[in-house]
Amino acid sequence: MRARVSELIRVLNTVLRGRAEVVELSVACFLAGGHLLLEDLPGTGKTTLAVALARVTGCEFRKVQFTSDLLPADILGAEVWQASEGRFVFHPGPIFTHVFLADEINRTSPRTQSALLEAMAEGRVSVSGKPYPLPEPFMVIATQNPLDLYGTYPLPESQLDRFLMRLSLGYPPREEEKAVLQADGLYEAARELSPVLSREEWLALKAEARGLTVAEKLLEYLLNLAEASRKHPEMRYGFSTRGLLALKAAARALAYIRGRNFVTPDEVKEVFVPVAYHRLIPRAELSPSEREAFLREFLRQVPVPW
Repeated sequence: MRARVSELIRVLNTVLRGRAEVVELSVACFLAGGHLLLEDLPGTGKTTLAVALARVTGCEFRKVQFTSDLLPADILGAEVWQASEGRFVFHPGPIFTHVFLADEINRTSPRTQSALLEAMAEGRVSVSGKPYPLPEPFMVIATQNPLDLYGTYPLPESQLDRFLMRLSLGYPPREEEKAVLQADGLYEAARELSPVLSREEWLALKAEARGLTVAEKLLEYLLNLAEASRKHPEMRYGFSTRGLLALKAAARALAYIRGRNFVTPDEVKEVFVPVAYHRLIPRAELSPSEREAFLREFLRQVPVPW
């Protein structure tokens, strides 16, 4: 099954032309059991990525368009009075799925945004004080428009911290975009992809990936990164312990995809910007590209301890 991860990534690349790095990191995010934040302009392939990822892993997919009038019950579900039974019966909302796409999450109110917190952190939702477990695997993929667009609400830090990675698809290379134009778009092709792995096989892969060796020296490297971020004069605050766990999980999943039996500093470096972008906030107001450059320079200055 592990060898079939390469085939899974190859299939994803057929509908996400010219985004090989983003595809690999997205698969690593799902394999690590994390949630993914996609920040980009409309029409860059974010929904296509979410649909394709669900299809190739044999998972159910649901999408909710987040708007200013969306309510928490529209996502979580609600208890409805059944006169024939003389009791309230819970009707699950669209979040009861495997891959849940929160499309344009920053267009809805903070109250509705926060409805996802328990689901993302605990894998369950509570309605009228009763917990309801979500199916496994469970992944939230949220898309977010740049904050300078009209009618957006910035996500609070507590919500951002629940996302394992933040990625941006960007524009494809010219020749790849030409191929998309010739095909009249690839969204329908993504919807028709056949599973490469079953849901049960994907869960088995997740369990196997969690068993990869993480040496003590690598843990020291992660701690060095955390300490440097907490002391950096140009950062508002540094890595939390949850952030370090996210960095470790993402690096381990990427190492597994690459066919390794242990994690190296190279995997940590490759996942660092997607994991740190929404956690290490610089004091200065920077554009997305400047912020990424700032994080890469910070990473370069922290030596590997061997």
